[in-house]
Amino acid sequence: MTGAATADVTGAATGTTVSAEQVVEMSGISKAFSGIVVLKNVDFSLVKGEVHALAGENGAGKSTLMKILQGVYTADSGEIRVDGIPVKITDTFAARAAGIGMVFQEFSLISTLTVAQNVFLTAEPIERGFLISDRVARERTAAIFADMGVEVDPAAPLANLSTAYWQLTEIAKALAQNAKVLIMDEPTASLAKHEAEALFELIGRLKARGISIIYISHRMDEIYRIADRITVLRDGAHVLTSALSSITPAEIVEGIVGRKIDGQLEWRERAASAGRVPVLEATGLTSGARVRDVSFTLCEGEIIGLAGLMGSGRTELVRALFGIDALSSGSVKIGGKPVTIRSTKQAMARGLALIPEDRRSQGLVLEHSVRDNLMLPLLDRTTSGGFLNAQKIVSLAQTLISKFSIKVSNPTMAVGKLSGGNQQKVVIAKWLGTEPKVLMMDEPTAGVDIGTKSEILDMVRAIADDGKGVLFISSELPELLAVSDRILVLRNGEVVKNMVRSEIPNEEYLQLAIQGA
Repeated sequence: MTGAATADVTGAATGTTVSAEQVVEMSGISKAFSGIVVLKNVDFSLVKGEVHALAGENGAGKSTLMKILQGVYTADSGEIRVDGIPVKITDTFAARAAGIGMVFQEFSLISTLTVAQNVFLTAEPIERGFLISDRVARERTAAIFADMGVEVDPAAPLANLSTAYWQLTEIAKALAQNAKVLIMDEPTASLAKHEAEALFELIGRLKARGISIIYISHRMDEIYRIADRITVLRDGAHVLTSALSSITPAEIVEGIVGRKIDGQLEWRERAASAGRVPVLEATGLTSGARVRDVSFTLCEGEIIGLAGLMGSGRTELVRALFGIDALSSGSVKIGGKPVTIRSTKQAMARGLALIPEDRRSQGLVLEHSVRDNLMLPLLDRTTSGGFLNAQKIVSLAQTLISKFSIKVSNPTMAVGKLSGGNQQKVVIAKWLGTEPKVLMMDEPTAGVDIGTKSEILDMVRAIADDGKGVLFISSELPELLAVSDRILVLRNGEVVKNMVRSEIPNEEYLQLAIQGA
């Protein structure tokens, strides 16, 4: 039996270098799809009890590399060793047998089943030789969660639980399969700050038990908080592997994008909105329980940031303005004229556009092509004599693809096959193609890499410079501070502060305002 290899790893907490057993070694991994190379001779290793961050732009090859380790794809060349032994991981069952589990960003759970039923989905405990035992599943699930240090009712329907518990159920599901390696893909993307903190504490407990974690994230603060080492991929190739204690955030970013990025997250003072024409005036807006008596004015060329905790009413406000949720009271003026908005069609006709919070379920039809998705709100601009004009569709789609630097080999490719950053560019491009007067953006940089994030923030500034009004929602306070001219703080559906950006000294000041301190 081949002995496990060892590697020197610098601990995140202590900064000391220790020798540790390599649990996973991937050597010379290459992969191509339809002749397009997505991984080129990539090496990656993971040691016992380590949190190893995997970073790179959307499309850099991170997910493909991990799907090869998970058995979703098979490498064209290269070798995988687990505990020093060469293995062939040809499917997810082989990965499970090797002790490798994945916690997906898009949950692989069924909401109508209980927590226990989800944990043991496809691996249900059997009694009397053929009967599925919910009782055993509940008992084992309770033991797994107790070991994780988490309290949850195994019999609770998953649909009744928050997103954080869905994430924990994904982790429990992997642990139920005796995983010694956990792949976590953007695990905090849908979590509130306190939920993310609880997840970090859990990761610490799992690490102390000797479980190794591959942590895919675009968030630098998280990486430095929990990871021991980081590997960066760019354009399908290995760029660097380093202990976090030996590399700066700037060096990581430069490795990710291949160039230095300066100033994108720094505020650039813009012309004051005083004296400008109001483009959107909201007075006393009330919608459901999450929007209560909200009033504000947005001027041409102005960017207003909407800040607040989860459930503060930010998303509900823009949904009401866009006609998705009904307004029970209040009035709206656009360009100084009173308007009635009872549907998204009316909102679009009045010059409003909304980049939704969840691009995959709300902003795109994943099975349809990039071209079809771009054209959805623009069909009236591509007709001739009452019929769709194929030439106009092809021309307009190509114009948007070029203008917004969407990386796609063929516009007829399903949009679901694009990287997250390019999917987001498609959503932004299709709505800007409607030439709106007001653009509302709900978490537009969620789940995108640092390079695409900087592009989107520059895009927001350019949209405002073009005279449009922008409402910008982000849970990332540095982003909010970087682009906003003013920031409205919402709490329990009400605007509790209207802050001029130049009067906000730092991120901590804004955080205190959000929390009501």
